[in-house]
Amino acid sequence: MILTKAQYEEIAQCLVSVPPTRQSLRKLKQKFPSKSQATLLSIFSQEYQKHIKRTHAKHHTPEAIEGYYQRYLNGMGKNGAAPVLLELSNEVDYAPLLMARIILERFLQGHEQTPPSKSVINNMLRDPSQIPDGVLANQVHQCIVNDCCYGPLVDCIKHAIGYEHEVLLRDLLLKKNLSFLDEDQLRAKGYDKTPHFILQVPVAVEGHIIHWIESKTSFGDECSHHAYLHGQFWSYWNRFGPGLVIYWYRFIQELDCNRERGILLKACFPTDIVTFCHSTA
Repeated sequence: MILTKAQYEEIAQCLVSVPPTRQSLRKLKQKFPSKSQATLLSIFSQEYQKHIKRTHAKHHTPEAIEGYYQRYLNGMGKNGAAPVLLELSNEVDYAPLLMARIILERFLQGHEQTPPSKSVINNMLRDPSQIPDGVLANQVHQCIVNDCCYGPLVDCIKHAIGYEHEVLLRDLLLKKNLSFLDEDQLRAKGYDKTPHFILQVPVAVEGHIIHWIESKTSFGDECSHHAYLHGQFWSYWNRFGPGLVIYWYRFIQELDCNRERGILLKACFPTDIVTFCHSTA
C-alpha cells in the first residue's frame, strides 16, 4: 500500500520527540496497524535521523561534551552496573551509539597522548572489546545493541536486507527470462555509477519504456527521494535512458511524478511487463 503525503505526514507527526526504541516502534504499529512493520521501521529510522542531523551541533560543543562526560563519570560512581550511557542518551534525546562515540572519544583524549583517529574510534565501536576500559566497553556495548537507527549492528542488517532484495530482484528478472547486466558486470565495463540492473533489451511497464531497474530497501520520502533523483536517478537516465525504481518499503504517492520524463516508481516488482522481441525478415 503506497502512502499519500497526508498519510505519511500523520505517521511522521507521531514520531516527533519519540525516542528510537523498540517500544516506540511497537506503539507506532499499534496506531497504524494497516501499515507494514518494515515500512513503519523505515519511516521511523529516517525521521529520527533527520532529527539527529538537526540537533547534532548542540551535542558537540566543548561544553556539552564535557558535561556529558562528567555525568557519565558521576553516574558510574553512583552505580557501576546501571546503563548510564543509555539512560543519558535517552535523557538528552540523542542516539545511543552517537552518545557512546562522544564519551569514548573524550575518554581516549584523557588517556592517550595523541587524539584518537576516526578509524580507531570506528574499530572500537565495531568491537567494544578493544576499548581499554572494561566498564566503558560494557556501556558502549549496551548502546550498540539498543540503538535501532545507528551502529554496526544496524549497518549489517541494512546491508543484508539490501543484498536480499537485490537477489530477489535478480531471481524475478530471471523468471521473466529478461537479459540484464548487474552492477559488478557494469563496473567491469568501466561504469562508475550504475543502477542495480541494466536490461539488455528494454521492456515496457504501464506504457513506459524501461532500460534499467534500481532497488531501494527504504521508504521513499521527499528528502531521500530528491537526494536519490539528483545523486543517482537522473544520472542513470542521462546515461542509460528511462528506468524503474522499486521502493520495497513503499513511497509517498505524489513523488511518482516523473513518469513522462523517464523515471517510474513502484513498490514491488511489476507483474505487467511487456517484452519486445526482434522480428526477423
